[in-house]
Amino acid sequence: MSEQQLFNSQSQPIPPLRRDLQVFPVEEDGQSYLYFHDQQGYATPELALHKQAGTVLNLIDGERSINDLEPFLGQNLSKDDLLEFIQFLDKNRLLQSTHFKKHAQKTEETYEQSTIHQSVTAGGSYPANPEELKTYLDEAFNKHTSQTNGRDKKAKALYAPHIDPRVAIDSYVQAFAPIKELKPKRVVVLATSHYASLYPDIYRDNPFVLVNKDFELPLATISRDQEAISEFQNTNGEHGITTQDRAHRMEHSIELHLLFLSYLWDHDFSVVPFLTRGLDDLYYMEDGHLGQQLQNFSTLLRNKYAKDEDTFFLISGDLAHIGKKFGDSSAASTMFDDVKKFDKQFLDHGANQRRRQMLELMKEEMDSFRICGFPPLYTFLETIPNLEGEVLSYDLWDEQERESAVTFGSILYRQP
Repeated sequence: MSEQQLFNSQSQPIPPLRRDLQVFPVEEDGQSYLYFHDQQGYATPELALHKQAGTVLNLIDGERSINDLEPFLGQNLSKDDLLEFIQFLDKNRLLQSTHFKKHAQKTEETYEQSTIHQSVTAGGSYPANPEELKTYLDEAFNKHTSQTNGRDKKAKALYAPHIDPRVAIDSYVQAFAPIKELKPKRVVVLATSHYASLYPDIYRDNPFVLVNKDFELPLATISRDQEAISEFQNTNGEHGITTQDRAHRMEHSIELHLLFLSYLWDHDFSVVPFLTRGLDDLYYMEDGHLGQQLQNFSTLLRNKYAKDEDTFFLISGDLAHIGKKFGDSSAASTMFDDVKKFDKQFLDHGANQRRRQMLELMKEEMDSFRICGFPPLYTFLETIPNLEGEVLSYDLWDEQERESAVTFGSILYRQP
């Protein structure tokens, strides 16, 4: 990194702190710190500043310069000291600066050009060591040996969570155990995109993000279906497909499903992975531009794979996100009854392939419960009709310390 790229002026406005950073107060050894979490992974990881730094951070508003802040500095902090601190923030990519923007652009372009996706969840949500991971999953699945019940024989698709396995491992087992004996050659993945909204210029007209990468996971590297992906790359804009996949760089919704496949299956298979961005436009106009793209995309998938016995579908999505962590003014616990009622209707519509009723349910409160699994599941229901669905699991993670909660469930689809 060239030091010349860092902010270096006492008269120009100081770049503001990045708005997308999460800042948490933490205590360690009797000291108070501010911990910075960057969901996009640009900033230096595990970075914390002494709480006193918050006084200076509050003064950095993107309009005032170091000269403007001189009256606030006091006797123990000079303008040169402040510039050095600002450059420290800039070097660690905490400011909305020229240096940060260049770093972010290079990071995204490097990822898009790569043919490998390295796991962002291994070592955090589950053990990165293959032996430890296998032991962890063995123990989890051995507790549910009766889950298969022969239901896997005609299984065509599975809707399952992508929440952190540390809080939902039993639900994952209930969802994935029934497909243990399947041996498809190809898996089409339709998954929630949590980050597409950060790139509106790229994904506004491209709701379906095709991830042209192999997935490096602790137990195996899962290959992409290069032939199928090449065919999708050659479609036109009417299908809403893009291979500009920077929205997937920090994404967990696909790899968490593939983690369980890498454990359960030992045969060769490849994946055709798609992220699906929000489908909010459908709440206002079902047959508009987005609706037409959705219909074209689902028709394309249906014609290629609906009757292909060697293709299985995975749909990755959670249910409600409620409470103060997600912007609600009330604690999640005050909404549990309403959310569970809503989720039951949502899963019932999904299991019975009542696509239109599901959309009407979402429109009632304009997705006030933030159902992140709606876009991929609705896309799947549009793609393959006339399957028999069965709800396998439903659960709730109550994050009491943050007065928030996430609900999640699973549906197994079988051919009649």
